[in-house]
Amino acid sequence: MRIGELAARAGVSVRSLRYYEQRGLLTSTRTPSGQRQYTEHDVDRVRFIQGLYAANLSSSTIAELMPCRETPSKHNSDATLERMARERERITAQIDDLLRARDTLDRMVVTARAHRESLIHPETGAGKTTILAAAAR
Repeated sequence: MRIGELAARAGVSVRSLRYYEQRGLLTSTRTPSGQRQYTEHDVDRVRFIQGLYAANLSSSTIAELMPCRETPSKHNSDATLERMARERERITAQIDDLLRARDTLDRMVVTARAHRESLIHPETGAGKTTILAAAAR
């Protein structure tokens, strides 16, 4: 099948398929006129690649995981499980960083609201803590 048909069947863009080839995640044969040709197997391969991208994995990580799919063995399976565990740890660390950032922003919002309230109602004495001081907590 040609690149457009593979793109349609796998639900990706032609540009994505060209990128996958460039990164070594997908291969094609070429017709005498230079057109890419793919097999039925490539539809599933592209869907698998898309699933790994959806898990926030990079193309280089995906390339490391492909041997488990293409040449299954205990060694490849063990290597894949180990790599996926490291990726999960990386994602968990990113989540922790985002949670800390959200908590800091929440504190800043509370302080900014109090400061705004003191501008509207100066008689209440609200807002004596500056935004920057509260953010440093």
